[in-house]
Amino acid sequence: MTQNPPAFEVLPRDLSAYRQGNVGIDYVHRFESGKPGPHVLINALTHGNEICGMVAATHLLDSGVRPRVGTLTISFANVAAYESFDPARPFESRQLVHNLNRIWSAAELDGSAHSPELARARALRPVVAAADHILDIHSTSQDVEPFWVYPAYPRNMQAAMALGRPPVHLLMPSGLGSGTPLIQHGRHGLADGQGVALVVECGQHFRQSAADMATAVALDFLAHFGLVEPAADRPAPAAQRRYELLETCMVRTADFRFTRPVRGFEVFAQGELIATDGPHEIRALCDRCTILMPTREPIVGREAVYLTRPLD
Repeated sequence: MTQNPPAFEVLPRDLSAYRQGNVGIDYVHRFESGKPGPHVLINALTHGNEICGMVAATHLLDSGVRPRVGTLTISFANVAAYESFDPARPFESRQLVHNLNRIWSAAELDGSAHSPELARARALRPVVAAADHILDIHSTSQDVEPFWVYPAYPRNMQAAMALGRPPVHLLMPSGLGSGTPLIQHGRHGLADGQGVALVVECGQHFRQSAADMATAVALDFLAHFGLVEPAADRPAPAAQRRYELLETCMVRTADFRFTRPVRGFEVFAQGELIATDGPHEIRALCDRCTILMPTREPIVGREAVYLTRPLD
């Protein structure tokens, strides 16, 4: 199932100038307005090859964005993986050992296991815990339209719908089922919590359009909570489309295969065969079952595909 690499329109840049932040944690920068207001975290590079977030974060820092009210924190999460980027193997710099976006449970963070990602998550734990609202910026391996991902709490959906860009939403009623993402750490993973925590998938890795989307959404997010002025040229929101996550399927064997070429947003009839995985079958769980995030390169133990149903 090996596929050709994506178009390299945006490549990693040297981030050493951003290493020394101002909170005692590398690559974390905090700006306080001195006025009452929310604490908003813009987080980039949870996965090392998802460099659209790097573009957005460096834009905020380089252009001197400062909060009118409240506090703004900008963080680069997995810089170690980012620095391992090799254009001959562009997907391998996603992580060094662990998926940094699946290890945010107390059990993982308080456990005895060790890896570069666990060390970084432990260092970033107080940064994530301090934020009232979180935007975690990601991109996709396939060239698909951007979309939101978030726990299906009303506070998250209301914010994402109000933001409106991108207009596609993936709601997680019961989490991912493959680990705890950053946006569900601590109080942000509680149904009765107060803060908004969203992932935005901005499009395919290394695309200029993904970098542009990441920057626009970061500014939209800050404007939504009053930290910056809204953009004067912000487009009117498109019609919103919502999908509900039904199951996260994992790769179980080295023989995993989709039944046809897929990128994401393909629709299957109830019971239709989507993939085989050695002796196992993955079939559509409902009519109009829509798949998201299909793996480019199946790796045993990692996610294969999300099965969803449309809500609109």
